[in-house]
Amino acid sequence: MAQVLEFKLPDLGEGLTEAEIVRWLVSVGDVVAVDQPVVEVETAKALVEVPCPYGGVVTARFGDEGTELPVGSPLLTVAVDATEPTPGDTGPERSEGSGNVLVGYGTAAPPARRRRVRSGLGGHGGGERVATRGAGVSTGAGAPVAPTSPAPTSPARPQAATPPVVGLGPVPVVSPLVRKLAREHGLDLRELTGSGADGLILRADVERAVKARALEARAEAAVPTAEASAAKAPTVETPAVETALPGHRTPLRGIRGAVADKLSRSRREIPDATCWVDADATELMHARVAMNSATGPSAGPKISVLALLARICTAALARYPELNATVDMERREIVRLDEVHLGFAAQTERGLVVPVVRDAQARGAESLSAEFGRLTEAARTGTLTPGELTGGTFTLNNYGVFGVDGSTPIINHPEAAMLGVGRITPKPWVHEGELAVRQVVQLSLTFDHRVCDGGTAGGFLRYVADCVERPAVLLRTL
Repeated sequence: MAQVLEFKLPDLGEGLTEAEIVRWLVSVGDVVAVDQPVVEVETAKALVEVPCPYGGVVTARFGDEGTELPVGSPLLTVAVDATEPTPGDTGPERSEGSGNVLVGYGTAAPPARRRRVRSGLGGHGGGERVATRGAGVSTGAGAPVAPTSPAPTSPARPQAATPPVVGLGPVPVVSPLVRKLAREHGLDLRELTGSGADGLILRADVERAVKARALEARAEAAVPTAEASAAKAPTVETPAVETALPGHRTPLRGIRGAVADKLSRSRREIPDATCWVDADATELMHARVAMNSATGPSAGPKISVLALLARICTAALARYPELNATVDMERREIVRLDEVHLGFAAQTERGLVVPVVRDAQARGAESLSAEFGRLTEAARTGTLTPGELTGGTFTLNNYGVFGVDGSTPIINHPEAAMLGVGRITPKPWVHEGELAVRQVVQLSLTFDHRVCDGGTAGGFLRYVADCVERPAVLLRTL
């Protein structure tokens, strides 16, 4: 006898609460195996292939491509053989499965499993806490899409009673977000026509209805005003009804939405200030050429300018640890962090991302260069994991790649500072008392004024500039 299991969108980690369906990898009627990827979703952090924790026949899919689903909402239902063990079985003969897991569910986990979650701000500043999470699997059918081939079914899940309305059928809506949006604006979903598959009501349908009702309200409010104006001055034209601005509209969701939320929060919460200085980078560029020109068995991988700047950053943070910190306003404390997890801004086709190099303070120039290369390629292909995009303590922003000299960037909340690097370009410069053409770069430091004052920020930036101008300064401090 078959049993229909409902697979819900799992917790993908890092506090993410929703994901957008990018591409379905299976169809209704397909046979799936344990741990087979069934859907590709995009979170605010990365693209993720979600594996199904059990095998069987797909009887329903919930949501079309492009639909946003909250964590815990149904993804699909699968009919499995009731004689086969499932992830929720607890008997002594339960199969161990493959053991592959995402946060919140797994193929080999009992109904309640323990997982360790790092506590503290920015991935630091505390020990660990143990959290217990259920497997997140429930039984029952109840699918909005009819299967294309016969499949075993089970009794439907109980639904909340809906008052009958003459001439209106059941509400074709799946997403709790859509129901919440309609409820907040006082809309009756039974009066809407869905644009999704089989008339499924999407968020866009509700938003259109809200805008249409707002325009109708404005038009009705404008009628008395127009009539009164016409009575006083018949020659005056009636003002036109305000309409939405024309143009292409892009939803703020996915990476773009996450960037918007984070930058807005940074501007609201962090009283930032910026200082900058021009530096002669000629000697640093000569040093890089010398390091990369080595041949023979002792020659290592090529070292990038970004890696040299990152090495200078970690040395500067060792001297000025106040800038490798975060602010806990609930406790009114400045939390100084021991490890340097160095983020660097990377522009991709999907938007701006900030991959993080873990324990940068313990890496040399070669290791930093290799890690920058790996993370940059992962950012380009969209394969960065949520863990590689979070937990940074300081950010290095090389906006010089865009051909600009300076910038006043927004701090990557909840960090306390960001070093900006402009383009390195030939400029007139006074060198050893004479005018010469040198490779000049502008360096800027944007910092949280709550963690330090201008003296500390200026000292940090001056040390960085000294290392850029005379790399031997860095060697003396190692």
